[in-house]
Amino acid sequence: MPKSNKSKKVKNVVNGRVYITATFNNTLVTITDNAGNTLCFGSAGTAGFKGTRKSTPFAATSAVDQVAKKAINMGLKSVEIYIKGPGPGRDSAIRALKSAGLEITMIADVTPIPHNGVRPKKQRRV
Repeated sequence: MPKSNKSKKVKNVVNGRVYITATFNNTLVTITDNAGNTLCFGSAGTAGFKGTRKSTPFAATSAVDQVAKKAINMGLKSVEIYIKGPGPGRDSAIRALKSAGLEITMIADVTPIPHNGVRPKKQRRV
């Protein structure tokens, strides 16, 4: 069988965006260019954490470190951060991006907030 001549393209992107989704069980990190095309991604699970340890700030830091190194190799220098969710990895993920050597130009909280929410449960009768 002949080998396919598929090779990874080395992108040279200077500015980008980091989307951090911090849930109670995991922290997901996606780095994109300004058009929204994904450059690299990772999570606390892909950083090698399982179970309850995935939901720790240290796991979020490790996940961000791994993804940031990949992005810096692609030439990324400055990022805008969009953070979503109430998880424990929120703050530590931002600190990890700063310590990885990326210049942070903006931090935005895009956590969805209900403007009335779902219908409440019916009243309990005893």
